[in-house]
Amino acid sequence: MALLLTAIGLSVALAAYLAALAVYEPKERVEERLGRVFGERAVVAAAPAVPDEPLLQRAVLPLLTEMSRWLIRVTPVGWRNSLRRKLTLAGNPGGLETGQFLALYLVVIIAAACGGFLFAEAIGQPLFALVSFGFGLLLPDFWLKGRIQARQGAMQKSLPSFLDLLTVSVEAGLGFDAALARVTARESGPLAEEFQRVLQEIRMGKPRRDALRDLGNRTEVKELSGFVAAIVQADQLGVSIGNVLRVQAQQMRRSRRQRAEEAAMKAPIKMLFPLVFFIFPSLFIILLGPAVIQLIEAFTSL
Repeated sequence: MALLLTAIGLSVALAAYLAALAVYEPKERVEERLGRVFGERAVVAAAPAVPDEPLLQRAVLPLLTEMSRWLIRVTPVGWRNSLRRKLTLAGNPGGLETGQFLALYLVVIIAAACGGFLFAEAIGQPLFALVSFGFGLLLPDFWLKGRIQARQGAMQKSLPSFLDLLTVSVEAGLGFDAALARVTARESGPLAEEFQRVLQEIRMGKPRRDALRDLGNRTEVKELSGFVAAIVQADQLGVSIGNVLRVQAQQMRRSRRQRAEEAAMKAPIKMLFPLVFFIFPSLFIILLGPAVIQLIEAFTSL
């Protein structure tokens, strides 16, 4: 009972803190913004401002940041590095840093444990609390892996068309950096965002080959890593970039066709489970059910 009251008290305190952060904004911040935009006279008649930041940034992220300060100290270095790598591969969803994700990890575990404990007390099954705790341990990692796979799949899907546009731009007379800037301005998605980061690093003074190598390292997409290696080698050897891009675009289209054929060959095997356990039993019941009923009636009448 004491543990239950403690869990309820912590949940109520956390909810009150989040609600206060969601609706409160310091007066100095409102007056400073209005004075900068409308002048000093507007500060006197300033109306209550509507917060322009999302709820995640105003309420959740400050709490996670405070928790991350002491979580970083007690977390093993190897786990932190592995988690930082996964967040990079996932594109840092929600702008979460390593410490903030660790804090979110802890919040999910506590919420799942408290919810499982309360439900287990209600139904009288203590095993449900342990199952809920294990679910809280695995859920953030599964979510992060899902984001990584979705992001890498989106890059693989958009890479052939991206290279086609890049090849056309280079063959039209643009340099590689100018063509890359033109294509990234027209395209959207994780691949365009990564190439925009490459262009920013090049403008800041990083060599092109190093920026491209970093692109391959932080995405871990096989096709993209091969394209980066080909561009870096062409840059070192002085080979025409247009020819390399044309060959890479053809290879990417061939790889996409092979992935589609592989997925089509896997489809019958994936359909076997629902066919055997769901569709075939329903068909047998519909087709053989009346015959079985007639046989039963015939044997009982004898």
